[in-house]
Amino acid sequence: MDEARLLRLVAKGDRAAFEELYRRTSPWLAVRLRRRCGDEQVVAEVMQETYLAVWRAAGAFSGAAVGGSATGWLWTIAARRLVDAFRRRAHHAEPPPAAAAPGAAPAAEEEALAASVGGDVGDALRRLAPELRQVLQALVLDGLSVKETAVLLGLPEGTVKTRARRARIQMRRALA
Repeated sequence: MDEARLLRLVAKGDRAAFEELYRRTSPWLAVRLRRRCGDEQVVAEVMQETYLAVWRAAGAFSGAAVGGSATGWLWTIAARRLVDAFRRRAHHAEPPPAAAAPGAAPAAEEEALAASVGGDVGDALRRLAPELRQVLQALVLDGLSVKETAVLLGLPEGTVKTRARRARIQMRRALA
């Protein structure tokens, strides 16, 4: 049984289908979240919020929004919850004096990026404008489709394609 079928059963309140969906998807979802956030507490909170949202809103999955991909739909929910968690933390926390200085400490996403991509490629990637890096990270590092990236970032597909092209051109120039 595929994940889309499991989601349809979850929408009907089937706990066994939900448990199976969780068993199948939670390992890769946790890995993807850890790539974007090094804080295990945040990852755990986002996982919990994501699966709660899936339980409550499984009936909203139509498959059309992300090309029929149940896992794409799940990732979209998780990514949005992660962004919400970052916003909550930024809103409620005063940065320590050292972190307030520009360039004093890299963001969690920068640290994760440095850990996953090193050398000249990593340096070139980190020098990209944030909106270009974000698209390239979603498409290349996270393996999302253009459609999934557009849903994740709340952008039109054409904008995702344009930013990806610009990012690749800049990467080629930086690595030449």
